Amino acid sequence: MSRAMTTQWQTNRNITAAFAAALAILIVVGGFSYRNILVSDESSKWVEHTRDTLKNIQMLRLSMETLSSGLRGYIISGREAYLDNYKAAKQGIEPLRLALLDLTADNPAQQSRVAALGGLIVERLERTERVIVLRRNGGMDAAVAGVRDERGEAITNEFQAIVLAMQKEEYRLLALRKAESISDVTRTKIILIAGTLLGLLVTCVAGWSVLHGSAQRQAAELATLESEERYRRLIDGVQDHAIYMLGPAGEIRSWNPGAKQITGCTWEEVAGQNFSRFFPPDDIKSGRPQEILRLAAENGLYEDQGVRVRKDGTRFLIRSTITASRTAAGELSGFNAISRDLSGTKESEAKYRGLMEAAPDAMVVVNQGGEIVLLNVQAEKQFDYRRDELLGQKVTNIIPEGFAERLIADDLRSEKDALAQQIGTGIELIALRKDKSEFPIEIMLSPLESAEGTLVTAAIRNISVRKEAEKFLAQMEGKYRGLLEAAPDAMVVVNQAGEIVLLNIQAEKQFGYRRNELLGQKVKNIIPEGFAERLVADGLRSKADALAQQIGTGIELHGRRKDGSEFPIELMLSPLASDNGILVTSAIRDITKRKKAEVHLMQKMDELNRSNEELGQFAYIASHDLQEPLRMVASYTQLLARRYKGKLDSDADEFIAFAVDGASRMQRLIQDLLLYSRVQTKGMELRETSSEEAFERALQNLRGSIQESGAVVTHEALPNVQADEMQLAQLFQNLVGNAIKYQGSGIPKIHVSAKMNGGNKWMFSVKDNGIGIDAQYFDKIFGMFQRLHKREEFAGTGIGLAICKKIVERHGGNIAVESQPGHGSTFSFALEDSQSTT
Repeated sequence: MSRAMTTQWQTNRNITAAFAAALAILIVVGGFSYRNILVSDESSKWVEHTRDTLKNIQMLRLSMETLSSGLRGYIISGREAYLDNYKAAKQGIEPLRLALLDLTADNPAQQSRVAALGGLIVERLERTERVIVLRRNGGMDAAVAGVRDERGEAITNEFQAIVLAMQKEEYRLLALRKAESISDVTRTKIILIAGTLLGLLVTCVAGWSVLHGSAQRQAAELATLESEERYRRLIDGVQDHAIYMLGPAGEIRSWNPGAKQITGCTWEEVAGQNFSRFFPPDDIKSGRPQEILRLAAENGLYEDQGVRVRKDGTRFLIRSTITASRTAAGELSGFNAISRDLSGTKESEAKYRGLMEAAPDAMVVVNQGGEIVLLNVQAEKQFDYRRDELLGQKVTNIIPEGFAERLIADDLRSEKDALAQQIGTGIELIALRKDKSEFPIEIMLSPLESAEGTLVTAAIRNISVRKEAEKFLAQMEGKYRGLLEAAPDAMVVVNQAGEIVLLNIQAEKQFGYRRNELLGQKVKNIIPEGFAERLVADGLRSKADALAQQIGTGIELHGRRKDGSEFPIELMLSPLASDNGILVTSAIRDITKRKKAEVHLMQKMDELNRSNEELGQFAYIASHDLQEPLRMVASYTQLLARRYKGKLDSDADEFIAFAVDGASRMQRLIQDLLLYSRVQTKGMELRETSSEEAFERALQNLRGSIQESGAVVTHEALPNVQADEMQLAQLFQNLVGNAIKYQGSGIPKIHVSAKMNGGNKWMFSVKDNGIGIDAQYFDKIFGMFQRLHKREEFAGTGIGLAICKKIVERHGGNIAVESQPGHGSTFSFALEDSQSTT
């Protein structure tokens, strides 16, 4: 009786202790949960804070774009209504900037960027106010000229760069803070659930052990017998895993159908044999099978991944889990092993094989142990190994620095974290071939989740050629970088092998490549005809001959973009002597728009040249059939520019701006063509005309340009002549307007005079102090569509002087020019005196 009471007392004590432990666990869990809830709330507040910062950055960028859009609308239309959006945006900018200062108070780097934005905003607003004044006082041309300068574009680029940097920083912080918030919530849930379950489990186990101890043991014994039978049937049904038992020395004691499927050996063929028979000879020689068993015996469990040999001699990659079995006395009785063929899994073979083999770069897949489990033919060629020589080997054999396994080798990260991390391009290191020679590579790493765990896919590119190009680039940097980047056209420098060694940002934009994708590549990839390398490729020429040859402008051919599309280009080539031999400097201009315009204009010029009657007909067609639809196109493109500025992506804004500019230039071109067509060569009566009044009318038409440029226009007393007053005014307007436009850095000074020449002829002179003209172009400048300067430097259609020539010839005279570069020009033409008989 006393013994029974003692047993009951011990049972009651166990139950009490169990419930007390469960209660203590719940209290501790509740405390930890409350603390984590507070931490989670704080993390959530920081997430919202970061989102507010991003929203303010976006609103500031949109306000600046709205300001620019309103300004452009006002410049184009001159309507004050467009300044309403401009003013509203201007008022909202400073509060947004101050809000950003407050929101980024915890981040010195962001504070610095906000300060830099403030300076750019002030500068932009000052420039904008100046442009508004120019538009009001000098018209659209003056405002456009005030907008188009390098500093305006630089401000925009700097502003965008800072905004992008701020957004990138805030997105980084948002990701960190969201992850921290999620982690806090997850941790709280885990602690709460685990603690509660643990408390309940302790209570249930205590009660269950007291009430059903004996019955449980009996049921367990019966279940064990049943489970052993089910386990045996289950093992026999497994086909994709090898499940087998080994004796203490590694002798095979059982063999399931999956083992036969993987190795090709039946139970009768392997019974009693050592499992080392499936290892490669090198592993057997090094004692690898015995080492695996030793580690499994010491640790209880060992996971191994390596190469095995099938019955037919083929090699395959396998992952094995080996568990040691011991008797009740603790003596080793054998091993249980489960193995899976990795070389045949869908994840690592069938799913990716076709893609990897088609890749132009070497592709290598590495497991968590840093061992190569998959590779393509490019990897074999690049590293000079056979495939079976690399499978199962450490990736450090070919990439000594070990970057490939860093993605998943950090013990502080979970598998989920490893999968979330993406390592992009730009990792440059040194690789090792089979013969131990080294070469530079660029590697792109990304994690891959598979049935075998987290793998790493490594795309490896041999950058030997590019590194040589970069070495040369460093040598050329000081000499040519600034010059190339300042060029408005694409600039490409090619060596004697036809490889690109230097290029500017315009080349990247024009051909759609990143700079590192073109450096070291053949120029024929972007200019299929290969003109750029012809300058130095001819073996019959000496270096001196090559240097002496200058291939000027006018080479028209087709370039090829990264996406394979072709476009017309104009190429200017010139040789360049360097320490590395003869190079070719290629200036490449996209002439797509020009070619289209030339086709259109040539069609119309054919009509112009047929007869005076057809010329009049063309004027009618241009006036009604061209101007009206073009006016509609111009109106709608301007409307698109105003309405959708900043609502689409940057490319769309740029394309719309191109369309607006192109329509405006085409309108000016058609107006000049109409003006040219109206200057008839016969059929109009000349009459006595005051050249003084015609000149004053021209100055009135040029009032805006004169005020904007500060030009000083003087003239002597001008006589009466036999002329058409409207055409004479146009003649003066074109000549004085050109004198103002083609001006150097000083103030334009123009003087108009006339003197009697030959009894009944007045010789008029229009003299300026502009940039001057080289003598070789004296005849060329009076032709149709002849331009000596780029459109970006001086606007115009190339028809103005042709109109002047036709007007003078209409009046029975001729026009000439005297000039020297840098010393101004004097245009002279003769008209009959009003007293002469016509």
